[in-house]
Amino acid sequence: MKILHLDSNHPLLINQLNDLGYSNEEDYSSSKIKIEQKIKDYSGIVIRSRFKIDRQFLDAATNLKFIARVGAGLESIDCEYAENKNILLIAAPEGNRNAVGEHTLGMLLSLFNKLNKSDREISEGKWLREDNRGIELDGKTVGLIGYGNMGKSFAKKLRGFETEVICYDIKEGVGDVNSRQVTLKELQEKSDVLSIHTPFNELSHNMVNEQLINGFSKCFWLLNTARGSAVVTSDLVEGLKNGKVLGAGLDVLEYEKGSFENLFENDTLPESFEYLINADNVLLSPHVAGWTVESKIKLAQTIVDKIKANF
Repeated sequence: MKILHLDSNHPLLINQLNDLGYSNEEDYSSSKIKIEQKIKDYSGIVIRSRFKIDRQFLDAATNLKFIARVGAGLESIDCEYAENKNILLIAAPEGNRNAVGEHTLGMLLSLFNKLNKSDREISEGKWLREDNRGIELDGKTVGLIGYGNMGKSFAKKLRGFETEVICYDIKEGVGDVNSRQVTLKELQEKSDVLSIHTPFNELSHNMVNEQLINGFSKCFWLLNTARGSAVVTSDLVEGLKNGKVLGAGLDVLEYEKGSFENLFENDTLPESFEYLINADNVLLSPHVAGWTVESKIKLAQTIVDKIKANF
């Protein structure tokens, strides 16, 4: 079986597949069109988010048996069309869920304790103790929208705090010892913190908008380590300005390109983004919540194990 690797990953992925007897070839630079011209020669591909696997690509891949994405989501793939062609789709949410859970908790604690703000001020020669008085997580209610691999990981990390953790999910019966499943209405009534852990789909697209934000009974903190398209940035900024949103930790932005490797193609920044980068109560990171030294290994190992189990 010949496998084409379209993005670089941890070396163990190719090394272990070689040991299992697979033939591995790498092409990290050819255009999508050039890949389509030769994809018929391969039984499997391994990709992160370099380009979309659409119908045109899948029609050219006449011998493809599997697509393995070294990541959690499959939104860059036309999944329905691939499955109709009996192509197995492999993802690895188990590989970076712990990293996402830790990153989300880190963002929350940094926001509550104004760590980035105070660090920046000290570097400017300012020593403002009262202005940087923090708040404690104990006694707060943390609401999660989406309770799959990432949501469960974050909820587990919160067990060491005296918090109530509740979750809303379109699937029934997903609650566990770490989080009680509730209706969206109850989540909006009780939450002091809202953390987004939904996959990319039609339901999650623009989910955090003016209507959802204003539906919360309390002023609240927002965390998004899922997908940037889940949050309407202009509506979030309005919530920050009027105080409905107390602060935000965003690892992802709606402006990201599909590959997640770039943000803007020119120097003209959207007005809402200008506000975010200058706000003391906003913490940003470049889509790296699941991007740790350990998760790189775990993601690669997960892909190897799933290929081995199926072929």
